[in-house]
Amino acid sequence: MMNAIEIREKYLQFFESKLHKIVPSDSIVIKNDPTLLFTNAGMNQFKDYFLGIRKAAVSRVVDTQKCLRVSGKHNDLEEVGVDTYHHTMFEMLGNWSFGDYFKEEAIAWSWELLTEVYGIDKDRIYVSVFEGDAKEQLEADTESLAYWKLWINEDRILYGNKKDNFWEMGDSGPCGPCTEIHVDMRSDDERATVDGKTLVNNDHPQVIEIWNNVFMQYNRKADGTLEPLPDKHVDTGMGFERLVRVLQGKQSNYDTDVFQPLLIKVAQKVGMTYGTDEKIDIAMRVLSDHIRAISFCIADGQLPSNTGAGYVVRRILRRAVRYYYSILNYEKPLLTQLVATLAEQFKSVFPSLYEQKELVAKVILEEENSFLMTLEKGLKKMENYAVGSSMTGAAAFELYDTFGFPFDLTRLIAKEKNIEVDEPGFQSAMFAQKTRSRKAAEVETGDWVDVIDTEEATFVGYSQQQSSTRLVRYRKINAKGKDAYQLVLEQTPFYAESGGQVGDTGIISMGGELLKVWDTKKENNQTIHYVDNLPENIDGTALASIDSNRRTAIENNHSVTHLLQAALREVLGEHVHQKGSYVGSEYLRFDFGHYSKIDEVQLKEIEEVVNSRIRLNTAVEIKTKIPIANAIAMGATALFGEKYGEEVRVVSIDSNYSIELCGGTHVAAVGQIGLFKIISESSVAAGIRRIEAITAQRAEAYVNEQCTVLSSAKNLLKTKDILKTLEVLLLEQANLKKQIELLMFEKVALVKSVLLTKKSVANSVVIITETIDITSIEAIKTLCFQLKNENVNTAIIIGAVVENKPMIFIALSDDLIKNKNLNAGLLVKQVSHNILGGGGGQAFYASAAGTSIAGLQAALDEAINIILT
Repeated sequence: MMNAIEIREKYLQFFESKLHKIVPSDSIVIKNDPTLLFTNAGMNQFKDYFLGIRKAAVSRVVDTQKCLRVSGKHNDLEEVGVDTYHHTMFEMLGNWSFGDYFKEEAIAWSWELLTEVYGIDKDRIYVSVFEGDAKEQLEADTESLAYWKLWINEDRILYGNKKDNFWEMGDSGPCGPCTEIHVDMRSDDERATVDGKTLVNNDHPQVIEIWNNVFMQYNRKADGTLEPLPDKHVDTGMGFERLVRVLQGKQSNYDTDVFQPLLIKVAQKVGMTYGTDEKIDIAMRVLSDHIRAISFCIADGQLPSNTGAGYVVRRILRRAVRYYYSILNYEKPLLTQLVATLAEQFKSVFPSLYEQKELVAKVILEEENSFLMTLEKGLKKMENYAVGSSMTGAAAFELYDTFGFPFDLTRLIAKEKNIEVDEPGFQSAMFAQKTRSRKAAEVETGDWVDVIDTEEATFVGYSQQQSSTRLVRYRKINAKGKDAYQLVLEQTPFYAESGGQVGDTGIISMGGELLKVWDTKKENNQTIHYVDNLPENIDGTALASIDSNRRTAIENNHSVTHLLQAALREVLGEHVHQKGSYVGSEYLRFDFGHYSKIDEVQLKEIEEVVNSRIRLNTAVEIKTKIPIANAIAMGATALFGEKYGEEVRVVSIDSNYSIELCGGTHVAAVGQIGLFKIISESSVAAGIRRIEAITAQRAEAYVNEQCTVLSSAKNLLKTKDILKTLEVLLLEQANLKKQIELLMFEKVALVKSVLLTKKSVANSVVIITETIDITSIEAIKTLCFQLKNENVNTAIIIGAVVENKPMIFIALSDDLIKNKNLNAGLLVKQVSHNILGGGGGQAFYASAAGTSIAGLQAALDEAINIILT
């Protein structure tokens, strides 16, 4: 029996023998594609080839791709752990043809690999082909049917509808009919009783789809219509975990050597046995699945957060934490303990996780600790929120907003307790909270309009700041309620936002009109220029010019990030790796892996190392089209999670000091940077630190400003030794504070004795009320507590003006709270409208502040009336 590693290798080697080039997996986190957060299919990285935007260097490739399906159209999260064949993160084995072979070869090779190389019983295989769709005016795929008849009996070929046999990546993009391959893993007795064809695509746990051959023929436009693609392509995807299960003869994906190391580890940690209780088994399966998704996302650069892709990672993690906390009764971080096992398992195929396993474990540990702090309270709240067999959307939203429960987690827990959750109500509450931000970020796009026919737009901005060009295509967008346009030029000097560097701005002169380019981004490898309007004449020649001063500032900041990374590794250690960056014209931000705060001495040393390098004025050497293997051999640093082609661009600043793979723009020599100044160092997440810094004129201005402030302070304090003078002043201030506190509490004793003489009794309640001249909140609180303990049934209602703001203080004795059902916190809220303010507190003591001193007495009077009513 082949193990998982051998099965993967057999697949890659088979298609290599069919003249396919083996390529590495793309990052599981999508970059430069607004339509997707994660890679959800093997074809994502080849999307440009299918659309005709780029031409593939080779026409046949094969790979194994890390994928994630937890949101949007392709969402398997609810099934994970409950069944035995759905996963969040999974491997997709894929072979691809870009305008080369098509249906005949793809079908023949699929049959050859499965039956001859892997030896799957032919009588256990069923295939399906597209039956057509009248609404879409799509005919049945008789071509695939004919090719399958060459290999398999026709009674094992099934017609499938658009849902099952027409593959689409999303609401728009490449698509086409597909043929699925299913395997019947039931026993011979079961197969003799029930025909397997009746179980295909009917969610039978032992009759499963393992391979989908998609024949890319169409592009789904934004308006929903279909148009033929320029070339026909093959896009296949075989679920690696399912394939291993079939070849190892297991009844579950989790019984294979893909998941067993993780399940064994979980069982050891929680002291339970897998395979004895279904509820416990589901929890263990969820953990062994979810740790894969979480770890690979973090390793590819996506930290957990409250928005976008980061929130998806956080949702998966919190779902897993709840399973081990509630089902496995494990109340301390567990996921972090699984990272080393997972990293070891995949170090030969996805090495980036192994290289970052300590960092990934630390990030997960912090996330687990954070959620465990609120999980128990949230679970108790959930019990209180459920009324009968239902829970309101508002309650579900509070669990999300206050306790960090993703809605799908709330729904999962509720389902276990037979409680229905009002999802529309939750979505309504969520919508109400986020309406403004959603509207602000909303961008509607139309379809691209082609102006000239050209295969690929060219970037010339490394050597030119302006270029003569033509408009290739455009589309209208609506961003933040305003119409605008996106333009693609035949050639452009504008750098598109990428690799942390912001996009260029500038001017496009076309047909006598000046178009202001206010941003430049990259989408599906196209450089997109954002402008407010379209020129009347779109067919003529244009002159594209970047804002050269802004570009210079950006280049200063970009080149210095390379010096900074080298300095960090020199000062802190070789473990430092970049985790992200922002390179703008105003400042730079650099995120990197490190396990503790950087002290002032180290920061100073890092700054000095960078500035000493700047003073050397070393030339920045840039080499292009370097084979990636050669670049790595040279010692070039790559960014984890970034996708690099076969040939890369290498930026060197002294080959013995800094060599990086980088597509950004840079200074000619580092002396141009002038000065480097760190302005902050902070934590972004567990094991991730952030440095923000400035360069050149901005750094000079910053230093001059600090010098001016220092000079002014010296003049103000009339001293040359400002530190010594400040130490003396701070000591004097501390002594004066102590003296004031002593005087204030002496005053409290005097005020207390006076107030006791003014107390009154009404309806058996002792009332002590006055507006007093004490300006310390702590002193007034002490006074209130002393007074309420002097008598039974005592109510203290005090007014004061603290820092020019009116304040109300209410204290109630315990017996008064019990006998009259009074609450100081509620009472102070009721009367604070008189001072145009608000406040709160506990039943026995509360306070409120406002802005209207004139209403202070009215507030005290109203409080007394309520107490005596």
